[in-house]
Amino acid sequence: MAVVSAFLVWGEVTRWWRGAEHHTFAVERGVGQNMQINLDVVVKMACGDIHVNVQDASGDLILAGMLLKREDTSWAQWADAKGVHKLGRDAQGRVVTGAGYLGGFEEEGFGEEHVHDIVAAGKKKARWAKTPKLKGKADSCRVFGSMDVNKVQGDFHITARGHGYRGVGEHLDHSKFDFSHIISELSFGPFYPSLVNPLDRTVNKATANFHKFQYFLSVVPTIYSVGSKADPSHTILTNQYAVTEQSKEVTDHNIPGIFFKYDIEPVLLSVQESREGLVSFLIKIVNVLSGVLVACHWGFTLSDWAKDVLGKRRARSRGVIGEKGDEDE
Repeated sequence: MAVVSAFLVWGEVTRWWRGAEHHTFAVERGVGQNMQINLDVVVKMACGDIHVNVQDASGDLILAGMLLKREDTSWAQWADAKGVHKLGRDAQGRVVTGAGYLGGFEEEGFGEEHVHDIVAAGKKKARWAKTPKLKGKADSCRVFGSMDVNKVQGDFHITARGHGYRGVGEHLDHSKFDFSHIISELSFGPFYPSLVNPLDRTVNKATANFHKFQYFLSVVPTIYSVGSKADPSHTILTNQYAVTEQSKEVTDHNIPGIFFKYDIEPVLLSVQESREGLVSFLIKIVNVLSGVLVACHWGFTLSDWAKDVLGKRRARSRGVIGEKGDEDE
């Protein structure tokens, strides 16, 4: 009885702790406002040989290279890091469906983890990790930081010096092109380093000097809240995104590089987690325990009744057999 009670009570506690999630969609009215892009990428080229820019649908060109930090680093120090994988596969090469909150749980999608875990992760202090101390010769460049862009469709790209834009530097020798890259962070909105996005910790290697990587992202503004939406301490505003990737070798008549084409969906997804009150929860626990006690009582009653019936039948059988034996004598 104790084992059954403990099992049922644990199930109720688990359901109460997870709460119930409610998903609602509304028209996003923030189009035209600013949006923050957070980037942390290592490119296998010298820092002076790459250019980082954003071109949005409104025609604005943002020289992102002036807003983001650059630091010389070694490719091997990042490529051998734990958890680095190709997009769509985990570190062991197995196919995965997405990415989610990283906290020892299954990573089944950014929006499929418990909302209270996502909100808790979003409240952690946001800061960029330090570049590992350089060992050996620098052969790569780490580009990281945050920048504000117009909240409209745009194209964020990393290209070689002297290629793709006029008057932005001397022509770079083609033999120095290597757009192999490792993305440690790519997110939209406030920087929440504890939340894992689809492109985080992904690696893509170039097979030729003229190689073009294209990422197509569909960004959905999202609000996560626990309990009342009016409580800012239990609410975070972020953005989810889905991504598809296309990479190929190109001719010297094309522009090689890394291109992120993002589109802002005109919807707002609200994910709210709610729990029933403590009193209601305790009443459920009492009902569960009462049900177990009643079931056990009926079980004992039926077992006693069955024993009595079987006992009487056996007694009658013995009595009849004894009488026949006496008559034979």
